[in-house]
Amino acid sequence: MERWVIVNPAAGRGKVGRLSGAILKAARERGAKAFLTEGPGHATELAQKAPEGARVVAVGGDGTVHEVLRGLAGTEKTLGVVPIGSGNDFARMLGLLGLPWPKALEHALFAPEEAVDLGWVNGEPFGASLGIGFDALVAKKALSAPPFLRGMPRYLYALFGVLRELRLPEGRVLLDGALVYQGPLLLLAVMNGPAYGGGIPIAPMADPRDGRLSVVLARRFSRLGVVLILPRLLLGRHLSHPEVVALAGREVAVDFPHPVPAHADGELLPEAASYRAEVVPLGLRVVGRRASVKGEVPALRPAGT
Repeated sequence: MERWVIVNPAAGRGKVGRLSGAILKAARERGAKAFLTEGPGHATELAQKAPEGARVVAVGGDGTVHEVLRGLAGTEKTLGVVPIGSGNDFARMLGLLGLPWPKALEHALFAPEEAVDLGWVNGEPFGASLGIGFDALVAKKALSAPPFLRGMPRYLYALFGVLRELRLPEGRVLLDGALVYQGPLLLLAVMNGPAYGGGIPIAPMADPRDGRLSVVLARRFSRLGVVLILPRLLLGRHLSHPEVVALAGREVAVDFPHPVPAHADGELLPEAASYRAEVVPLGLRVVGRRASVKGEVPALRPAGT
């Protein structure tokens, strides 16, 4: 098996760049091919060039992981992660946080693999999260947050910035082909993992190995309503709110009268008036903290292709 390590020097607000020399050296000493990305999209190109069956390790945050995922989704390559980023929600989903980077690298290169569910939306893969509406606006605003803010404080800063211009679009949501909601929609979170935004537990019930997408609808909210639910959200207790609905299914579709922003794993998508999301059960090979899944991993491709 070939092992490729893709290091994003911009990740973690430059932290990876400061460590990149040591990381590249450590990876090569362990027999891996190691690469430093040169700009947006380069991690995807590198992941695409890795041979079938290779283990491809992303060193960075959720943005780096998402770029690498773009390059290997639908293949028989395995994704490993050394989480050194601002959010690290994909790594959090896999139980990979808390290791110093040398141990995280060793683990990503040599630990057993398993399989987790893979999400797709409008032809784009996602590993941990898809957010449509308010949270995507927050993700966009977070790009301009002060550099000293990381993780959850960064997203809370952006959230309050977006609140000032809150306008709820009318949404029509279908789950596995059945209409489940039509009306004002603050946000729609479609999750493989429990958290996004640097650890915000939007879908605490989500399981990336159950073959379903966990769906959270936040419906009619005022600005004050958003502020008041925040403490419950941060504690994972928001699902009891009367305007929050939690569902699960294989396919989710939402339509709006005009384009609405969305993000996949925190990375902004082209704005659209319609989004179609689906899950490929156990469709992604990863290096997590569990024992390897026994048996053959199914072919990795979107449903219907």
